[in-house]
Amino acid sequence: MKNLKLYLFALLASGVLMTSCDEEENLVDQRKSDNPLPTVTAPSGTNGSVTLTKYVSIGNSITAGYMDGALYTNGQAHSFANLLGKQFQISGVGGTTFNQPDINSAFGYSGVSGTTILGRYVLDLSIPGPKPTLTGELPTAYAGNKANLNNFAVPGMRIVDINSPGLAASNPLYARFASSPGTSTVLSDALAASPTFYTYWLGNNDALGYAVGGGVDATMITSQGDFQNALVSSLSQLAGTGAKGIVMSLPPLVVLPYFRAVKWNAIPLDAATAGQLNTAFAGLNAALDGLAAYSLISTAEAAKRKVTYQAGPNAILMHDKDLEDLGPKFDALVGASAITTAQRAGLEPYRQSRPATPSDLPILTAATVLGTGAAPIGLAIPIADKYVLSANEVVKTVTARATFNQTIKGVVDMINAQAGATVITLVDVQPKFADLFGLNAAAVDQLALGLGTAASIAAVKAEADGVLGIRVNGANLAPDFSPNGVFSTDGIHPNPRGHAIIANVILKAMRNAYGVEIPDIDVLALRGILVQ
Repeated sequence: MKNLKLYLFALLASGVLMTSCDEEENLVDQRKSDNPLPTVTAPSGTNGSVTLTKYVSIGNSITAGYMDGALYTNGQAHSFANLLGKQFQISGVGGTTFNQPDINSAFGYSGVSGTTILGRYVLDLSIPGPKPTLTGELPTAYAGNKANLNNFAVPGMRIVDINSPGLAASNPLYARFASSPGTSTVLSDALAASPTFYTYWLGNNDALGYAVGGGVDATMITSQGDFQNALVSSLSQLAGTGAKGIVMSLPPLVVLPYFRAVKWNAIPLDAATAGQLNTAFAGLNAALDGLAAYSLISTAEAAKRKVTYQAGPNAILMHDKDLEDLGPKFDALVGASAITTAQRAGLEPYRQSRPATPSDLPILTAATVLGTGAAPIGLAIPIADKYVLSANEVVKTVTARATFNQTIKGVVDMINAQAGATVITLVDVQPKFADLFGLNAAAVDQLALGLGTAASIAAVKAEADGVLGIRVNGANLAPDFSPNGVFSTDGIHPNPRGHAIIANVILKAMRNAYGVEIPDIDVLALRGILVQ
């Protein structure tokens, strides 16, 4: 009987429980009925007047998805070209699979240190600054079907390389997916893909290589004639396919984080150290005054070259190859018995040196050498020319890029006029960069932004609000490689969020030019930089 009672109590408890569960389920069902979940529908769009069944992208490192100093799988996946390719596959748009020459490397390759292969850079907050991973991989040949490729972007490629069969011999990142290395060209491979629509973004490297190298070798700037010939040849052949295309202007290179992360006055000193250095540089300053006294240089030139330190931030001491070499004039002081032979020897490092000014741009790699050595570089002895883009070299870079942009506009206008219709749409990225970098109207003029017309310059100035950063869905994204920035840790190439912003600029242009209805990419849904 006792066991039976226990059994009955168990059944009773179970019955109460089942009754409670039934009541909860009924309550949940009622709540669902009163508050239905929103219906989630797949995005859709239309292709307007452009056919997107075969989208082909042509460009250099940005188009390839190179970021953080390397070409690696996740970076490629977030190239603006690949992001566009995915948007074109939205229902109703008509795009098909977008194939890239996948590198199949999680860390990529950024160089070698001893026997260690270095991979992509990450932001090390303890420095703070970028540093390479120690698990890089050498690039290997693309193992996929080259005939099915859509992305023909090659890191390091200049516009004059697009139709060069020799590019594969000098650039392994093209050789790895070239259809016939040594014979094929990037242009011939892209044409063989039979594009119905293309994006074309070349020309950055035709001035950027010079600037990244600290302005040492002016021959690295492509001549305007060679630039124009390559552009006319490649765009004419692309237009001849009947495909419509987007051609993009060149951004203001010298505002990139690579040229802004290290400040011109990046030397912090306390009062005692500054005093010691001023004592040490008294001889140089006296010699400069001596040259001025003998009318061998002007007093203004002497003042420009003098070195004086103070407590707080101080200008970097730099070599400037555009300065007159004072070696022979220092020798003249010895001849005049104004200085001794030993004093002359001490002046040798300063024949073409001066403190930096706000117009000089130390490059990112300067951070690796500043303050190093027994006689600290940039403080006691001048930092080498290759680490600073001097004011004169900045002007050369700005002038070259502005000339290239005017050439791009002229060639696009010419091809459209010959076709009797707009077969190429020119997208000017400069207004977006002006907004991002917080430029004002004066900076727009100084950097020669716009495409050479009053209307294009006005369009840039309309976006130049002087406020650093860009607002995206209520968030302010910075023009740097900070955790909230839009650039990758190499200071030149965008991170995935930056690529999404570029893709959305193109989508906006396509709506205006072709009447497409393709939704924007959610910028904030993508990652920023890689942090360690």
